[in-house]
Amino acid sequence: MSEINGNGETRPLWQPKTRILNRLLHAVMLAGIGQWSFYGIFRCPFIVPYINCQNCPVITCHGSIFSLFWGFWAGWVVLIALFGRAFCGWLCPGGALNRLMGIFARLRPQRENLMQRILPWGKYLGLVLSLWVLLAMNQPRVNIPIRVGEFFPAIAQTWDFAQPVWMVRTACILALVALGLVLPAAWCRFACPTGGVLEALRRFSLFRVRKTGACNDCDACKHACYMDTRPEEANCTNCGDCIPSCPQRCIGIGRKA
Repeated sequence: MSEINGNGETRPLWQPKTRILNRLLHAVMLAGIGQWSFYGIFRCPFIVPYINCQNCPVITCHGSIFSLFWGFWAGWVVLIALFGRAFCGWLCPGGALNRLMGIFARLRPQRENLMQRILPWGKYLGLVLSLWVLLAMNQPRVNIPIRVGEFFPAIAQTWDFAQPVWMVRTACILALVALGLVLPAAWCRFACPTGGVLEALRRFSLFRVRKTGACNDCDACKHACYMDTRPEEANCTNCGDCIPSCPQRCIGIGRKA
């Protein structure tokens, strides 16, 4: 499959079978760092997790290691430059959980409405709130005790001693994640601050899942997408699930137009 660019040149689009590899990588990440990733929700004593790891008393959390390892953040920069929001669609344990929950979701409006136009801006609101906490509030530590021991008992202890702002923040996150049982990937699409950063930068990536001019807008790709979107449009994570769904065979991976 190929497309003709503005200069009349033929540019091939690669159509790999991505589904098995995608699920395998997500399973590895979920099994490998899934528990530690959710420390950010349940045990991090700061409102915005994984920012002040050098000052955090939860020594069992992997964030204290990754935050000091420049290669981890350099890898993020390279991944964004090459494949945009691919971290969400391929590696994020939270994204894997949201994908699984989306199996049960049934609220998928067939036509674009006001809700679908407004809600995607929620992740930018989450990003603004996170920056306000970091810059204006100076990232307060809202959990006092140093929690040790098993993961789930420590969560209970966190709720016993946490300040109200931490409880509100955590309850909102859990509610939005749970909403994913009704509205597919609600947290990833409408609230995740990290998703907001990656969404803003994905348009500058070198490679992406794209569609050619042969697209007839049948929306088969949208129905196959756990993020309920189409290639190159808002919330596309380059996961590749849409590639085999296209009856026109006009979707593949290639360089940006």
